[in-house]
Amino acid sequence: MSRIQRGSSFVSADIAGVPRPDRERGVDTKSERPVTCADVNAVVAGYLRDLAFAQSSQQKMFGYKRAAAAILSLDVPLTAMAGPDGSLPKIAGIGPGSTRIIREVLETGGSATVDQAVDHSDRRADIQRRRTLRQYFLSRAEVRRILSDPSFAGPTGEQYRGDLQMHSEWSDGYPTVLEIAEACLARGYHYAAVTDHSYGLKIAGGMSMAEADEQRRAIAAVNASYGGRFRLLQGIEANISVDGELDLTGDEAATFEVVLAAPHARLRKEDDQTARMLAAIAHPAVRILAHPRGRISGSRAGVVADWDVVFKSAAERGVAIELDGDPARQDLDYTLARRAHALGCLFALDSDAHTTAQLSYAETALAHARLAGIPAERVVNCWSLEELLAWLSDPAPSRRPS
Repeated sequence: MSRIQRGSSFVSADIAGVPRPDRERGVDTKSERPVTCADVNAVVAGYLRDLAFAQSSQQKMFGYKRAAAAILSLDVPLTAMAGPDGSLPKIAGIGPGSTRIIREVLETGGSATVDQAVDHSDRRADIQRRRTLRQYFLSRAEVRRILSDPSFAGPTGEQYRGDLQMHSEWSDGYPTVLEIAEACLARGYHYAAVTDHSYGLKIAGGMSMAEADEQRRAIAAVNASYGGRFRLLQGIEANISVDGELDLTGDEAATFEVVLAAPHARLRKEDDQTARMLAAIAHPAVRILAHPRGRISGSRAGVVADWDVVFKSAAERGVAIELDGDPARQDLDYTLARRAHALGCLFALDSDAHTTAQLSYAETALAHARLAGIPAERVVNCWSLEELLAWLSDPAPSRRPS
């Protein structure tokens, strides 16, 4: 394992589970640009997560987990923060123990300290399992690098016109619909969709249909106040049952402007659930298959399915596949998104925000789309409002923007 170079966002460490975007993109190995690009902040955070689960003390475990989260959320790579002598500035949430691990990884490309702690713990097998569940997750610093690198194909922030999955006070989110509209306008959006959970998902505070009627009136009042400058759509995130049914009737689904369908249960099983996904896609009201796997970094792999079959069906029906930008989800990641692109799918790039600050999560979805080389015309969030509404009304391929 070779040394991580300070002052560069490219890392030549070869660590299991570290995304290597340039290699995945097939960059010419004869060029001068490094092809063994690893996400240094993700590497370091991975070691800190490993160390967390090797602890016998819950307090220490939570401390290292917090440190890992702090590193993943940094805007710049640690290599750019380190001084010539290897010194690091004070980083919020990072104590002396975590700092030692960071320096060790930056200097050697790995951490013998963490490896020894894992080997001497009684959770080695579980830690290895968790490592495999961190594949193809990007740190915030890597997201920013990808968005600023003009050599990547795919949609840009300037082409992104609106976020189509977020949650408000009407289910498990915090902001009002007015606060959401104002935050979206501040980000330069032309439109957005509030997609609170439907009533079947009680654990997430799913809306009753009576509450949905009240929310519809609140959204109408917000739209009236903007005089056409911005349009807030009322959507719904319907739950996909284990047999592929939605927790809404057809008539109830028809009252919303956009219907997302997402799995929220049976996400840790290894049985094939292709039929479940196909049934949801076939529902006439569904326009977006949201966070299709339901994976969580280091925790669960999510739904197992023949994704090529699922993607082909979605492409035929004009159902968009979502790239969910929640840092813990990043679902689909760029490797699966590339397969979906090859099979002709449309895409929705969404934040899955539950606060207005989390609207920035859409940038993570954009980064995965750029790594996958998805053109902007395949991304429904890059369409005009008129084009979007036409597709929501009729998703047939003949109605898509050319």
